[in-house]
Amino acid sequence: MQVAVVTFDGFNELDSFIASGLINRCRKDGLEAFITTPTPVVTSRSGVEVNGQRPMEFVTEADVVLIGSGLKTREVVADDQLISRVRLDPSRQLIGSQCSGALVLARLGLLGDMPVSTDMASRPFVEACDVRVLDAPFHTEGNIATAGGCLASQYLAAWVITRTLGEGAARGVIDYVAPVGENEETVERVMRTVLAGEVALR
Repeated sequence: MQVAVVTFDGFNELDSFIASGLINRCRKDGLEAFITTPTPVVTSRSGVEVNGQRPMEFVTEADVVLIGSGLKTREVVADDQLISRVRLDPSRQLIGSQCSGALVLARLGLLGDMPVSTDMASRPFVEACDVRVLDAPFHTEGNIATAGGCLASQYLAAWVITRTLGEGAARGVIDYVAPVGENEETVERVMRTVLAGEVALR
């Protein structure tokens, strides 16, 4: 199973690297994430240059697509040529967004009347798309999930692992990366948040 972590120029490192880092701890189980970029090299909001592992067209074949945020997301959604390369199908893919990545989902028409989680800076722009924003770090409906706040990327990663490999695998990954001495409370908090949205699927 392959995960495209969509990473645009001006990206937030915490979004792309936390999600991909957690998911790639499941490589031995057949789940692997790839930094997916519109150009061979993208530069983060802090000036870190990253070589893309997959081109943007990879999103059409990936089993999971996570769209990170960044300083230039509004430019991305205004670029018809660029946004046309992001072809997603929620009937067969798990699709998630981080912070301003919700603008991409809105631009693609994937949200319908689904409310979203996003960060405070992006909130007014998301609401301007007639999308209701929740005061919550994570929200999911069906095969679409949204997260708000940089560190909420852990919820997206745990959601992906839960949906593809099961709750036990997600718990194992979160337990491994949790701060020492805070393992149990971290695992329970993350999984409680993720599973709250999964109840509707059962």
